Amino acid sequence: MEPTILIVDDSLDSRLLLKKFLNREGYYNVILKETASQALELLKSDSEFSVDLILLDIVMPGMDGIEVCRLLKEHDKLEDIPIIMVTGLGKSTVLEQAFNAGAMDFIKKPIDPIEIKARISFALRLKEEMDKRKLKEKQLMEVNKELQQVNQLLEQLSMFDGLTGIANRRKFDEYYTTELARAKKNQSSLSLIMLDIDHFKYYNDTYGHLEGDDCLRTIAKTLAQTLKRPTDLVARYGGEEFVIVLPDVCYEEALKLGDELRANIESRRIPHETSLISNVVTVSVGVSTLSFTSNEMDVSTHFLIEMADKALYKSKETGRNRVTGMKKVKEIL
Repeated sequence: MEPTILIVDDSLDSRLLLKKFLNREGYYNVILKETASQALELLKSDSEFSVDLILLDIVMPGMDGIEVCRLLKEHDKLEDIPIIMVTGLGKSTVLEQAFNAGAMDFIKKPIDPIEIKARISFALRLKEEMDKRKLKEKQLMEVNKELQQVNQLLEQLSMFDGLTGIANRRKFDEYYTTELARAKKNQSSLSLIMLDIDHFKYYNDTYGHLEGDDCLRTIAKTLAQTLKRPTDLVARYGGEEFVIVLPDVCYEEALKLGDELRANIESRRIPHETSLISNVVTVSVGVSTLSFTSNEMDVSTHFLIEMADKALYKSKETGRNRVTGMKKVKEIL
């Protein structure tokens, strides 16, 4: 792709002389501007327009070349354009100011064809390498962004049960640990509900595992639809067992919700002809609540889970298709 070179010089003769030389060296995409303001307007006006090299006169009326160079280097879109200062001044202080402003090189007037050819060739090669590097960086950033998105998706997928679509044991463990710490810090309550499908082994033996999978999906959907708060989490705990985390829910409310969940599942009327307690699928429910009255008291991470599991076992032991609860207040003795 042919490079674009911008010449900014208040002298018409200088502009035309530079353009003639560039054309002779094979550079035909040359733009001429008389003033600094014209050049800035061109460079900043069109987001699609790009320049590969600027030949910039230092001494110009109004805004001089050093100020233009400084402004260009402060602009995100323009800072990488190489700038060669063109000057008849030989003062080292002026050249130092130009380099401090961001110029990469300078050419003295009157122009030496061999010198300008070498300096322009080097500047354009540098710009080409910079463009290639920026393109690679951009491509790398895009690849990294795509990888991050894939990793985020994989992380999300790793938190959900593939069969039922609800949270899995890993997600439950993470959420439960977070909410337990929050309940302790805020001296609030945390409740758990554990459910187990009654005689699910008989169900699978009678209807087959495919029907068993459909049954698990239906129950998971029923549980999720019954919960109203976004802070409540329902997860598949393992096999035919489900668990629900209820932040800031007291014991009485948790018991009520547990019975509502039990009743909603029973009302789905999923046939279970080999169940020992009903002709439809039912669940046994265990409810536990831990209420903190002080954040000074340590509590075992598994304490609330163990209480819910014991309550669930009692529901099974006393006839199934029922709700049993346990609660505990942790306080300084």
